[in-house]
Amino acid sequence: MSKTITLDGPPSTLDVYSKAVTAMLPVIGKSGSVRPDTPLPDRRYRLENVRVDPDRLHAYTLATGQQFGPVLPITYPFVLQFPLAMKIMTDGDFPFGAVGSVHLENTVERFRPIGVDEPLTIETHAENLREHRKGILVDMVSEFSVGTEPVTRQVATFLSQQRTSLSDEPRGPAPREQAPPPPNAILSVDLGRIREYAAASGDRNPIHMSDLSAKAFGFPKAIAHGMWSAAAAIANVEPQLPDHVTYAVKWGKPILLPAKVNLYVRRIDGVGGKSSGSFDIAILNRRKGYPHLTATTRGA
Repeated sequence: MSKTITLDGPPSTLDVYSKAVTAMLPVIGKSGSVRPDTPLPDRRYRLENVRVDPDRLHAYTLATGQQFGPVLPITYPFVLQFPLAMKIMTDGDFPFGAVGSVHLENTVERFRPIGVDEPLTIETHAENLREHRKGILVDMVSEFSVGTEPVTRQVATFLSQQRTSLSDEPRGPAPREQAPPPPNAILSVDLGRIREYAAASGDRNPIHMSDLSAKAFGFPKAIAHGMWSAAAAIANVEPQLPDHVTYAVKWGKPILLPAKVNLYVRRIDGVGGKSSGSFDIAILNRRKGYPHLTATTRGA
């Protein structure tokens, strides 16, 4: 049975990023390939009576284009659990480093909207270490409740790149590269906007903060946060979502900054042509048409 550790407060993102960078250093850092049967830390981190800072929430909505109102944006719980997920990934017995890992997928199941003034309990743990063609995947699972009532469950899937037994399997079709159709909207993003998002969300991964630090991790320029694109993509349809809804996101090629990208939204009608709160959403490269993000919302 896993051990639950209740923390006095959220871990400092500065501290966890310092540990994440240390984990990359020779000798003292984490190194070598990870086996898919490597044990994960058998613990959960728990925070109680978590209160939303309205100023930080307001800054987040300004950076993402979501509504600032009486309930939390569907993507905001990611921000609240992020320090716990980083703490797990920077613990000494976690099998790979946090910095350099890739946020590949994210699924949020919201059971009902969360009021901005509701005190939350958050529990986060790691599970399901497994192989992928490009490396090792792990799920970071966070559960949110108000009192004893579950209100949201989130699964963030991270990839640590390495060679695995699946590496020689045939690749899927390459992302298509042709001029995309006219979009529903164009999203513009630059380094200033992403730094605003980093300050509001606490995610100051070096790959987002400057061209110089991004190049140290193999990117030609700074890139947008995946969760920024997930938030910006859903901003216009969020008021149409039902209370109980699942928002599932997969990311493709990163968005290099600055950028303008095409946003596509297709509503899926329910019985009798009525809106079901279900949408197919995509962000595509404006010139070559390959996906930066594909996502769905589905009502319960």
